[in-house]
Amino acid sequence: MPKMKSNKGAAKRFKKTASGGYKCKQSHLRHILTKKSSKRKRHLRHMSMVAAADVAAIDRMLPFA
Repeated sequence: MPKMKSNKGAAKRFKKTASGGYKCKQSHLRHILTKKSSKRKRHLRHMSMVAAADVAAIDRMLPFA
């Protein structure tokens, strides 16, 4: 029987919470920042929760999380 492996791309992007959800960093903060307001950039710094519809897919990618 082969080993189960975590999807390494997903492992670097998602962290599991105690309640079984996943948190991730928000997008749109890498480039083209001059046209974005300070408020928008400030709010993008925080982690956000993965949508409930996507949790099952991430569970399959991260069997040991």
